[in-house]
This record gives sequence, structure tokens and C-alpha cells, in this order.
Amino acid sequence: MISRKDLGLLILILVVGAIVAIINPRFLSPINLANTANLIGLFGLFAVAQAFVIISGGIELSVGSIIALVGVVFVDLVANETLSPGLAAVVALAIGALIGLVHGLLVTRVGIQPFVVTLCGLLIYRGIARYYTEDATAGFPFGASFPTLEWLTAGRFYGVPHSLIAFVLVTIVMSVVLHRSVFGRHLFAVGKNEEAARYSGIRTTRVIVAAYVICCTLTALAAIFIAMYTRSISPSSHGNFYELYAIAAAVLGGCSLRGGEGSMLGVVLGTILLQVLQNLVNLLGIPSSLNFAVMGSVILLGVIADRQFTSVGSRRAAKVPAATTTPAA
Repeated sequence: MISRKDLGLLILILVVGAIVAIINPRFLSPINLANTANLIGLFGLFAVAQAFVIISGGIELSVGSIIALVGVVFVDLVANETLSPGLAAVVALAIGALIGLVHGLLVTRVGIQPFVVTLCGLLIYRGIARYYTEDATAGFPFGASFPTLEWLTAGRFYGVPHSLIAFVLVTIVMSVVLHRSVFGRHLFAVGKNEEAARYSGIRTTRVIVAAYVICCTLTALAAIFIAMYTRSISPSSHGNFYELYAIAAAVLGGCSLRGGEGSMLGVVLGTILLQVLQNLVNLLGIPSSLNFAVMGSVILLGVIADRQFTSVGSRRAAKVPAATTTPAA
């Protein structure tokens, strides 16, 4: 069942989309809609990934650097024919899973704050990516073609980008995991109150580690699609600030930065709204240098709205009338 937050976000998307279409009819052109759908799929993959960590009460700041590192490794393995595209994809996903495992263990076993762990990861993985390519751009040789891989990642099915189809499939699976499984209930419990969850018998360490593994594995999947979309990767800039897009989409979708709240539908709507806003910036001729200002404003407004909703809910809960007592006969 759609929540009031999700319904409000859907209405906002429709209103913003209608305004953009009125101002610039090119918004509804097939080419623009297809490109927007492709970007929704690409950015949605790692936005869903970020949501799992945020719901657990953590944060993943190394998303962009993971995309750069996994991207250059995947392109190098495929372009130099070191491995088949299928095996290269497995290696890329394994790298993502390993990074998630390390992050989860550092948070749970060593006791380092998620912000510190992932901030260090942001720097480390970006540095490794630059060292791996000797700070050069990684890409496919001129004339190189991988038809099956290109069709799977950058192709279209009756005009619908495969990245969007992958996003929808991943979202359905992750929605079942989050809202219809024991693990999902445990994840929300850990995000709400980790100590209380531990006392209730939940293995909080496993839940948190699993959240980071899911997040970084899905981010690696997004890295593969983005690498095939861009066809070349500059390790110093590829994926820069992508973590902001992921956090913004999750927060807009109702994921509380305090943990314990969120929904897959909300993340999907948050991703769509961000891309509609991005499209608005492009179609109206607003300088691209303001993109980050727009993202920062969106995150700030999302956090403010989250706090307002939370405070209103707390005040309503506090106004529950006390039970009246009747004197004994």
C-alpha cells in the first residue's frame, strides 16, 4: 500500500513534470524520455543500494569511488580480452561484495563509525583506480565490439532501455527482501535501535554486514552498466559525487538518516524526481555548474521534511488521552 509520503512524492513528480513540459515541450519527446529513462535506471541501481545501508542506520560515502574502481577493472578485463565479459562481470560483482564485507566488518567488529569507514573508502578506491590505470583514461580500443554485452547493458527492448529494465527487476527483488522477509524486518529493527534489536535476539552484526554487502554489490552492478554507457572512464572524475545522488534519492524517498525507515517505492520515486529535476536544469538552459547546488538543496529539503514529519508524529503520539478511572462502588 502506498504511503502518504510516497503519494506526496508522486504528486510532486507529476506537477514538476507538467511544468517542465509546458515550459519546454521537448521534455515529452521520445528521445528525451528514453534518455531520462536510461539515467533513471543507471542512477536507480546504486540509489536502491544506498537505501539498504541508510535503513540499517549507516551511510555509504564511497559509492562514486567504487563505481570508478569497478568500472576501470571491468573495462580493462573486457577490452584486453583477459576474461570473457561474463567472467569479468563476476569479478566486478565480487569486488563490490568484498568491499561491502570489509566495510561491514570494520563497522561492526572494529567499531569504527560508518561515516569514517566509507569516507576512507572514498579516498582509497579512487586512489587505487587512478594507480591501476596510471591516471590514464580506461576505454575500449577503436573498433572493438562486444555485441552481446553491449546489447545487454546499453541496448533497448521496444524502446525501453535495458538499464531501466534491470533497475525494475532489482527493485522488485530488493522490495521483497526488504518488505517481505525476516531479514528486512531485522534490518528495520537494527536501524531503529541496534541495542534493543540485539537484546531481542537479532544477530545485528550479520544484518549490518549483509546490508553493506548488498549495497556495494549492487553498486558494482551499476558500475558495469555505467561503464558500458560511457564507454570510457577517467578514474580521477568518473562517478564523482554519485554518492550524493544516491543519498538524495534515498532521503527524498523517505529513508531517514537516523535509520529504521524507508521503502523501495520511495527510493524509486526519489530517483525519478532527481532525474526530472536534472532534465529541468538542462532543458531550461541553467548552467550545469549549478547541478550540485540543486542536489545539495534537494538533500537539505529532504532532511528538513523528514524532521518535520517525525516531530509531528511524535507530538500526535504524545497527545494520546490517558485512561480514565472510575471510583469503586
